[in-house]
Amino acid sequence: MQSYEVMREVLQHTSAKQIASEMNLSLSLIYKWAEKPDADAPSASFSPLDRIEQLIQTTKDYRILNWLCQRAGGFFVRNPKPNRENPDMLMPATNEVIQEFADLLAVVAAAASDDQITKEEAKKIRTRWEGLKRTTETFVTCCENGNFQAVKNRNVPPTIGLTEAA
Repeated sequence: MQSYEVMREVLQHTSAKQIASEMNLSLSLIYKWAEKPDADAPSASFSPLDRIEQLIQTTKDYRILNWLCQRAGGFFVRNPKPNRENPDMLMPATNEVIQEFADLLAVVAAAASDDQITKEEAKKIRTRWEGLKRTTETFVTCCENGNFQAVKNRNVPPTIGLTEAA
């Protein structure tokens, strides 16, 4: 979906006048963001969405997206690239998700052992949680893309085990 299409949808549910007023911008600029851009248009008319995309492409720094997502009450997780070379790696991938979860639980247990959690411990918990989300998203995407079909076709009942913590 293009940025102007997103803006068109947004303007179906939010008043352009309200946006212009609260952002101290002209109403025509808000409507301009919802129009398909002209190839010859000056970059000043680019929507904020286009600007953010350009900033990320220029810097290659995803902290920008993380910041935006945090402001919206969420967290950015990149979609993994499918690994078609190893379609039968279900068990190692499953073990990786389980290990990430175990690592998170270990950090939480250690932090809570004294009935309080410091800011530094909270940062460690957040880091492990974000790692678990990334690993799990990769796993789910691989499942959706059929990367684990070879294991499924062997009719071998899965076994789940934990690997040694690193």
